[in-house]
Amino acid sequence: MKGRIAIIASIALMMLAGCSGKSNASQPTADSLTDTARTGQTRKVPTFNADSAYHYTQQQCSFGARVPNSKAHGKCLKYICGELERMGAKVNRQETTLIAYDGTRLQSTNIIASYYPDNNRRIALFAHWDCRPMADNDPLPANRHKPVMGANDAASGVAVLMELGRLLQKEDPGVGIDLILVDAEDYGAPDNAKMADDERTWCLGTQYWCKNMGYRADNKPYMGILLDMVGGDDPEFSIDAASLQYAGPQAQAFWNDAASIGLGDFFSQNQGGSIIDDHYFVNLDAGIPTFDIIDFRSGRGFPKEWHTASDDMSHISRSTLGAVGKALTHYIFTQSAQ
Repeated sequence: MKGRIAIIASIALMMLAGCSGKSNASQPTADSLTDTARTGQTRKVPTFNADSAYHYTQQQCSFGARVPNSKAHGKCLKYICGELERMGAKVNRQETTLIAYDGTRLQSTNIIASYYPDNNRRIALFAHWDCRPMADNDPLPANRHKPVMGANDAASGVAVLMELGRLLQKEDPGVGIDLILVDAEDYGAPDNAKMADDERTWCLGTQYWCKNMGYRADNKPYMGILLDMVGGDDPEFSIDAASLQYAGPQAQAFWNDAASIGLGDFFSQNQGGSIIDDHYFVNLDAGIPTFDIIDFRSGRGFPKEWHTASDDMSHISRSTLGAVGKALTHYIFTQSAQ
């Protein structure tokens, strides 16, 4: 997750429709929906397994901090690609060398896992799989030059998408899905670097992907969803300003859908503030309306473990992973009827 909050110009804040109060956070079981708008068929919404997502988070962390150019990074790359291939995805590795803010050459790989590639109506789902090389937000100066384990930021997002991939192997949502796991996201300039334009030092893998998407005009994703820090304790997933500006209708539909299935305690209808994250560049550079599911709230900011040595498995919640996964799964399978 990127290093600083940024003000995005010319954002018209919207009043969010739908239920704004707290709702029962109990988890729904599998159900079904009728795809009357397209096929008239009954389509099953599979049950998201929070324990499985927790396992995928833990497995990534077992390699150590996945900082680009490290052994842990290479081992985790092999693991993620192998698992997604085993889950039936068509996996492509988008390999390149990216230059960090300090001149470091980062051997980077974006992982693109596609389900139902023949379906031209597609949704792109994003998460970053790398870790920050320095815990520059840690309260202890001795920790600030150590790499971040990145259990929440962002093994959690990758894990939710991996569990979704396992479900997609068995159930067709009626829409093509691309899981896009971007690299070199968290190597951005720290505050003390004092760079004139530092927003472009973040999300390097995403910026590269935007320039090299490889879609045709008829199969470019019509929307995207980013997952970042989706496994922590006591989260609040508010809608950030860039999501409102570029993908307001899609974000509002998602938050309303989450509330309708009893997850309103996790997905707040509050406006969450202005940040720079991968979705900002997907919207700006790729032109794909994309919103962010991220634990960030106006007045509180990011979780206290963000960019610290404490971002480890001890702060990962099965309940949070399950809530995000179930909301995402329900929304994706419901989208086939839109």
